[in-house]
Amino acid sequence: MDTDVSPPERDRSPTACEAEAEERSRSAVSGGRWPRALLALWVQWRRTILLAAAGVCAMLLVTAFVARPYQVPSGSMEGTLRIGDRVLVDKLAYRFGGTPRRGDVIVFDGDGSFTQGPGTDFVKRVIGVGGDRVTCCDAEGRILVNGHPLDETYLYPGNTPSRVRFDIVVPDGKLWVMGDHRDDSRDSRDHLGEPGGGTVPVGRVVGRADWVLWPAGHWTRLRRPATFSGVPAPAGAHG
Repeated sequence: MDTDVSPPERDRSPTACEAEAEERSRSAVSGGRWPRALLALWVQWRRTILLAAAGVCAMLLVTAFVARPYQVPSGSMEGTLRIGDRVLVDKLAYRFGGTPRRGDVIVFDGDGSFTQGPGTDFVKRVIGVGGDRVTCCDAEGRILVNGHPLDETYLYPGNTPSRVRFDIVVPDGKLWVMGDHRDDSRDSRDHLGEPGGGTVPVGRVVGRADWVLWPAGHWTRLRRPATFSGVPAPAGAHG
């Protein structure tokens, strides 16, 4: 009579195949080695990742609603702005009741004034605001705003204030803008016969260019020239 008996299941050692199957089962339950590695990385770097994500979100919010860098694409604002300069545009400068002022350097969407299609931004200097009479030129070749001659020290060396003669009253809610490099700027003068009469709607202004950020050697703040402080408002009071 046989006296050998098979040991109970709990007392048997697993075979190689059974051990491999058990390991696969554990891997399936735990998600495998790769997810474990990701989890370890997350635990180690989560603070850095969260801070980086918060920084990106903050940057996107700032550029969308507060300030945004723009690259100058042409020479129309030389010698104030050069081709390739990156300027910081304050998008809140004219919100909450503020409006562009004479002498400001602005970035605006030219759709409906300088172009007949969306998506093209321009950078120019405000010469006249709504109600102003802007005239070229007096006996000394200077542009006049409400009869006040402008001493335009910011013009590109060798340029005259304008080779095109004009006399316009800027409609309310509009702006008369010109480049500082007058001989190389297509601005309000070049669009007199087009829709809008060369003026730019205030609602199309993106913001005021306040700083040149790059290149480092050209870093500077863009200030409103003193020549505009003496311009009288159309009614006679100083504006």
